Amino acid sequence: MPSEPPSPTSLILVVLFREPRDREIAHVLGWYRIPLRSAPKVVAVDYLAFYQTAAFGEEKWRIQYIAEVLGHELTTRGELLRDEPDHPHAHQEYYKIQIGPLQRLQQEIAAESWRRITFLYTTGEYLLQAHTINDLVVPTDERPILWNALRERLSQAESYHSAPAVQPPELDLDPTLLAALLGIHDLEETYQTGAREDHV
Repeated sequence: MPSEPPSPTSLILVVLFREPRDREIAHVLGWYRIPLRSAPKVVAVDYLAFYQTAAFGEEKWRIQYIAEVLGHELTTRGELLRDEPDHPHAHQEYYKIQIGPLQRLQQEIAAESWRRITFLYTTGEYLLQAHTINDLVVPTDERPILWNALRERLSQAESYHSAPAVQPPELDLDPTLLAALLGIHDLEETYQTGAREDHV
C-alpha cells in the first residue's frame, strides 16, 4: 500500500543523504540514521525529506524524496552497519529512524544558493508548495506555532520513556533563539554568506 502524502500540518525534518548508499539503505532496508551527538532536538516527526549532497552528481543539491516516519530507536553505528565493525564511530550511539517507502516529489526542491544544509524543520504545507530550499523556511510569525508543535512531540516522547512526565514550561522565546532551535539560523546564515559546500 503506497504511503499517504503529508498533510499541511505534518511535521517535516529535512535531513541529508550524504551519498547514494544512504538512499539505497533507505529504499531497501527502510531506515535512516542520525548520530546522537549531532541529532536535532526532536526526531519524532511525521516525515523526513532528504537533501542530496554533491555526491549525487547530476542529482546533487536538491530534495527529491520524502518518507513517512514509522518510529525510532537508539542503537550504535556498528549494529546498523555491520560490514564496518572497525569504523571509528562503530560504538557511538545513533538514532535508527524507521521509515516507509521513499516517495518521489512531483516537484523537486532545488538548493539554489544553499549548499551547506543542516537539519531543518518545516511543515507539509511548505514542503508541498516549495520550489527551493528557501521556500521551506517557516516565516517568522509562524515559528512559535511550529515550536509549540515540536515541544508537544518532545513532551510525548519524554512521557513514553519516563513517568511522571513534566510538562515543558511555556516559553517566551527570543526570535533569534527560536530560529536556532528550529534549525533555521544555520540555513539563513549560510544563504546570506553564499556558502556553497555540503555540510558533512
